[in-house]
Amino acid sequence: MKKAELKAFLDAKVVQYNNPKFIESDPIQIPHQFNTKQDIEIAGFLTATIAWGNRKSIINNASRLMELMNHAPYDFVLNHQETDLDKFLPFVHRTFNGDDCVQFIKSLQHLYKHHNGLEAVFAKHAEKDSLQKSISHFKTTFFEVDHLARTKKHVSDPLKNSAAKRINMFLRWMVRNDKTGVDFGIWNSLSPSQLSCPLDVHSGNVARKLGLLKRKQNDAKALLELDTALRKLDAKDPVKYDFALFGLGVFEGF
Repeated sequence: MKKAELKAFLDAKVVQYNNPKFIESDPIQIPHQFNTKQDIEIAGFLTATIAWGNRKSIINNASRLMELMNHAPYDFVLNHQETDLDKFLPFVHRTFNGDDCVQFIKSLQHLYKHHNGLEAVFAKHAEKDSLQKSISHFKTTFFEVDHLARTKKHVSDPLKNSAAKRINMFLRWMVRNDKTGVDFGIWNSLSPSQLSCPLDVHSGNVARKLGLLKRKQNDAKALLELDTALRKLDAKDPVKYDFALFGLGVFEGF
């Protein structure tokens, strides 16, 4: 397929999947329950953190987290007492357990009280056409507080060759304003041109079949290769093609 044909094909798939119907079966429905910036970004961050495995399970467990935070994530993060955290201890989503949950809430409180919140931390080390270094710095800041060593594995580091799929997905949610009501576009200090595609099994396999990606592992090197290819199709909004790649893989078995 020639570049022009490939772009036309993928652009059509973006239109097909980047619409409100997508929300119905996707974890992004969790932050869509909220209206204020801080509630949306905290709900989004926690949902993205556990976004691996069965999608129904992800949505159910993310809903449970919102319930435990009294459906007011920002207020809970900012004002909780130590005893309020006990109810999280039975929580489990795959390898993310109650102790990890408590640690994340404490780290989020630290970000909002001392670093002006999630957006400010990610924006601080952003590069012109990449947020991968920014994600690595975010991890350092996130774990400035006393923390369990085991919890660090739940925040990926692209500088250690991780594709950081879940954080890149969260950043897509926050930064892209897709005009259709799926992604939120509430972070104005960052641009869609800086985003990277959330690379997972589905998007990776489809990208390889379409000739957008040759590297076999889904790691940071593969992400850079895919990013480079997608930027050639649309430099201003390369991760819109996440909808096309994901839709082709999950819904069409491409």
